[in-house]
Amino acid sequence: MPGENLSRDEARERAALLSVDGYDVSLDVRSAVGEGEGGPRTFRSVTTIRFRCNEPGASSFADLIAPGVTAVTLNGKDLDPGEVFDGTRIALEDLAAENELVVDAQCAYSRTGEGLHRFVDPEDGEVYLYTQYEPADSRRVFANFEQPDLKAPFRFEVRAPEEWTVWSNGAGELADGVWRFAETKPISTYITCVVAGPYHYVTDSYSRTFPDGTTLDIPLGAMCRKGLAPYFDADDVFLVTRQGLDFFHEHFDYPYPFGKYDQAFVPEYNLGAMENPGLVTFREEYIFRGKVTQASYEARANVILHEMAHMWFGDLVTMVWWDDLWLKESFADFMGTFANVGATRFENAWTTFANRRKAWAYRADQLPSTHPITADIRDLQDAKLNFDGITYAKGASVLKQLVAYVGQDAFLEGARRYFKRNAYGNTRLGDLLSVLAETSGRDMSAWSRKWLQTAGVNSLTPQVLLAADGRIAELAVVQEAAVIAPADHPELRPHRVAIGLYGRTAEGALERYARVEADVDGPRTVIAELAGAEAPELVLVNDDDLTYCKIRFDDTSLATLRDHLGALTDPLARALCWSALWNLTRDALLPARDFVGLVLRFAGRESDIGVLQMLQAWAESALVHYVAPAWRETAERLLSEGALRELRQAEPGSEHQLAWARFFASTASDGADFQLLQELLAGTATIDGLDVDQELRWAFLEPLAAHGAADESALAAELARDDTASGKRHQVRCLAARPSAAVKAQAWAQVVESEALSNALVEATIAGFAQPSRRDLLAPYAEKYFEVIARVWEDRSIQIGMDVVRGLYPSYQDSPQTLEATDAWLASHADAPPALRRLVLEARDDLARALRGQECDAAAITG
Repeated sequence: MPGENLSRDEARERAALLSVDGYDVSLDVRSAVGEGEGGPRTFRSVTTIRFRCNEPGASSFADLIAPGVTAVTLNGKDLDPGEVFDGTRIALEDLAAENELVVDAQCAYSRTGEGLHRFVDPEDGEVYLYTQYEPADSRRVFANFEQPDLKAPFRFEVRAPEEWTVWSNGAGELADGVWRFAETKPISTYITCVVAGPYHYVTDSYSRTFPDGTTLDIPLGAMCRKGLAPYFDADDVFLVTRQGLDFFHEHFDYPYPFGKYDQAFVPEYNLGAMENPGLVTFREEYIFRGKVTQASYEARANVILHEMAHMWFGDLVTMVWWDDLWLKESFADFMGTFANVGATRFENAWTTFANRRKAWAYRADQLPSTHPITADIRDLQDAKLNFDGITYAKGASVLKQLVAYVGQDAFLEGARRYFKRNAYGNTRLGDLLSVLAETSGRDMSAWSRKWLQTAGVNSLTPQVLLAADGRIAELAVVQEAAVIAPADHPELRPHRVAIGLYGRTAEGALERYARVEADVDGPRTVIAELAGAEAPELVLVNDDDLTYCKIRFDDTSLATLRDHLGALTDPLARALCWSALWNLTRDALLPARDFVGLVLRFAGRESDIGVLQMLQAWAESALVHYVAPAWRETAERLLSEGALRELRQAEPGSEHQLAWARFFASTASDGADFQLLQELLAGTATIDGLDVDQELRWAFLEPLAAHGAADESALAAELARDDTASGKRHQVRCLAARPSAAVKAQAWAQVVESEALSNALVEATIAGFAQPSRRDLLAPYAEKYFEVIARVWEDRSIQIGMDVVRGLYPSYQDSPQTLEATDAWLASHADAPPALRRLVLEARDDLARALRGQECDAAAITG
């Protein structure tokens, strides 16, 4: 990573000096097939950049990360590559008013998912290529000015093996052995894209006639590896795509501007997806090889719509620098759910948002690295780490609050004006706020200061005083800055909330009987409208999830939930209560055993499959991190018994049955559990309606391997049964999970000391290595972790560095000594890259939170 960084100040200086008229990029990827010749496998990249300089005679630089440069020509003059290229930058001296730069380079294929990634399918030996650039990896493929505000049109041409097809942002055609693609609109470097290989490709179309009589026709395409073709439900992908295009055309009043709309599901992808205009890329795990629940289909639809929203928020109009990353990611995250609810079959997607996305935001907003939604991004390493729960989920939550604040019509009209005024340009915070102020008539600056330019999450707690007649004398909402260090982030914000009063019916259902919307501001707000109302059994602040906050409960409400949570009939209200209870657990205000008990008692009655799966994940997290160590074995047994009970009682063939089967496998704790899993794999035992398909087989094998009940030969036999790229990832994870000191040593060496594994196999190895079932085997690696992370960060790509620093942190050694070791490393590495220190600080905070939770849980025994 040394020398690869780019600071905000450097980007500002270059943007003030240069403007780009266009790129011609020629790639030759025929070297992707056949035997390598030793050293990094490379491809030829020839780039011509036409650009202007505002100060003739000035100097600047172009970006390129490549093993070698053959030739550099500036304005017809040949430059010595050895003098002007340092491995990451090309020095440009004495620029003219109008310039042409030609760079002929040998660029390296990637095995880390950054740049031009090369994947060899173990099933059939076929090679597949795709690019992934955000935030700054297009310079690994062609020379450029790698910053979002130097937009330009691009023309790509690609020479590829004869039997391949190649795609890029624009429409392409093959002539004389060369794929040539239509020139793009002005776009940023990081959203250019090339996909090449023997992909399975399916086509469809979209057409829309607008009120003025014009018609827009968009060719649609979707692709995946040939090995996944039997599982590829392209019809459903196209259905959601067409629904999304209709929705955004109706609400944005700006026709999709990028011609065709291809969607590529690609292997070993680091992200969920990427919004390259005309050629969106997704991780291929969104093609389901086995039975999954509707929550998985909903999540895929949400991602499709998220990336589609980027065509306007991010691609058509782009932030100037990564400080305003929220201008695209927060909007896309909000719009993904907004469109899912408004256009597709997933009408309850806001429930998933409240339960799953906000949990990500709440965690991120309480870390020491929390930051305002409009962040201070000093350089590219900062930018890479800010694709986080603040930028995505908190930003989307705040936008949901903004819609409630200004009104949906004003919000959408502001978006429409924003697109028309800034098409193909770059914007900052003020550009959006100005149009929203126009359309809403509200002062957006005060709202922005409170919500976008400060960090931290507030908690809202109801206070209920009853009169002598048993009715409400006063109901107030108390607001606090709910962070670990409120002195750092003391901001109390204005909230538009709904407050619901709930009571039990004669039939025992817990239902809402009163609701008011109110503005909550400052430390205490009295809700006058509720005075005189019947005394509630449950007060739900932020009912309907209008604002971004952590919900707390008064004593009566908490007691009601302990006894009657399953009787709460409204799915969104139930999801909000579960989320609040989980936050209480993470904040060491509710013993983890109590949360586990609530899951055991009420999760089986949860109708929303997405909420159920989130509860199961939280229960497992409580077991691993927050339960007192002395009670872990008991908790594991109770969860596995409860999971098996629900599995046997679930409707045969239902998605709830599948969810409980997976949860049972993840909590299996004794010989009887392992025997049942083995019998289900062998077919000597069955559970009515449960189809043990290949993906479920691997889910059963992982705990067996982690507990020593499935050896290397069993895993090899399973790989022979599923000799695919997916099967290989599963096998690698299971192999690293085995409870052996030699296995752990080998896995550590493969990840830390070698670069032989691809990004996907690094991820799988780390996941297997860090299994918490045998903490004793992992103990020796706590000290080693702190010895190697600075070197790993320096020597490896930022993606692998992030995977190692996050994934191998010794959270399994959950003791004060690990905190002390972390603090000692931080103290002795004050000059370490800020991005590396941030990752370590975040891991430390998670561990400190776990220890506080364990103390709370232990106190519940003696309290």
